[in-house]
Amino acid sequence: MSQLYDLKVFIEERIKAKGLDAADVKGHIGLKSGRLLAFISPSTPDDPVAVAKLKQAIKDVLNVCA
Repeated sequence: MSQLYDLKVFIEERIKAKGLDAADVKGHIGLKSGRLLAFISPSTPDDPVAVAKLKQAIKDVLNVCA
């Protein structure tokens, strides 16, 4: 699996654990990272820039480090 997919799973777990609105949170993270989470699959190739942007978006939106 790719790091991007692992981060997507991490996001989904945090959303569920905190009882947040999934569409709202994923939308905010997508806007901040420039990558729609719906298009990330286990076979999505890793891109160091995309991984860094997604990690920063997770920190900004969910206030947790991935």
